[in-house]
Amino acid sequence: MTARTGLAPGAAARHGPAGGDGEQQRARALSLRLFLAMLHTQELLSGYLGVRLGLYEALHRGPATVADLCARAGIDARYAREWLEQQAVAGFIEVDDVAAPPDRRVYRLPPGHAEVLLASDSPLSLVSLTMLPLGGVAGALPALLEAYRTGAGVPDEAYGDDWREGHSGANRALFTHALPGWLATALPEIHGRLAGGPSRIADVGCGAGWAAIALARAYPLARVDGYDLDAATLAAATANAEAAGVADRVRFHRRDAADPELAGRYDLVCVFDALHEMSQPVPVLRACRRLRADGGAVLVLDAKVAHRFVAPGDEIERFQYATSVLHCLPACLAGPDSAGTGTALRPAMVRAFATEAGFADVQIVPVDDRFHRLYHLTG
Repeated sequence: MTARTGLAPGAAARHGPAGGDGEQQRARALSLRLFLAMLHTQELLSGYLGVRLGLYEALHRGPATVADLCARAGIDARYAREWLEQQAVAGFIEVDDVAAPPDRRVYRLPPGHAEVLLASDSPLSLVSLTMLPLGGVAGALPALLEAYRTGAGVPDEAYGDDWREGHSGANRALFTHALPGWLATALPEIHGRLAGGPSRIADVGCGAGWAAIALARAYPLARVDGYDLDAATLAAATANAEAAGVADRVRFHRRDAADPELAGRYDLVCVFDALHEMSQPVPVLRACRRLRADGGAVLVLDAKVAHRFVAPGDEIERFQYATSVLHCLPACLAGPDSAGTGTALRPAMVRAFATEAGFADVQIVPVDDRFHRLYHLTG
């Protein structure tokens, strides 16, 4: 798609209806902002192609011509050329000689870019946070349009593997590098119980298992059970635990955590970045309360949004709300008798849910993260 007006971004505002200078400045600012948003979205989607087709992986193996990339990734030569040129123009990759014939140019990943463009447990890896979720939302757009008209929900199946893999991997770095330290420094009593002897941990809504794996690594005497209802996610979690070498102490179950047979088993019960998507958060928290053993703890990690509605918001608030509009609220509404929570799960709402579930108090744990808040539910 190309612009056909012949005007620079924002120029249309100068040729529109007359208005005050302030009004025109605001119109131009919004016009430019939307153009840049379109540019960034297109670049993310082009990056999505690079992820899903293995093109960044191919370049990570070494510099490549068009022919080299085709041989490594198994793609068409004309598409390979266009993608490499676009990525170089965008600055995602480098080219040795722009004046060389197209089939002679050599492309490479600049130092440091692989850490961002490949999925890993690096805090700088953004594949799972940006490119894969965008692919999932793109696939779900027809269902979203219908849901907004009817009030129905949109189940995660509509978002496909892109959302599943992206959402599951988005917090991998947080769980791997930050979570154990949070327990050791901010929650010493829980840390002492888990480190002092054999213990059991339940991860409710475990996703791909990265939190369960991190906890098992941090506490070698602990056994961890992950509970989820999505078979494909649980299969990925099992594979991740095996690759991490903790499969002997980490198990994943397609089972309702509210099963009375599980009551009273766990020293720590976790619901990490999942409560806001659950249709019935109060029954979930009630089940978590029953899961814990005497003296056990319940932790909830969820979105760090403002304590009350503010507009306009900062970048994090904008990100959380956009995620809610495109996925979390529709997914929440897909379940029966949904509370319709969405991503903007504020502390007051967490407290209300916890109180209704039977907890006496909720403390916000002082941890340093821009996107998440950690709650300790007691009583």
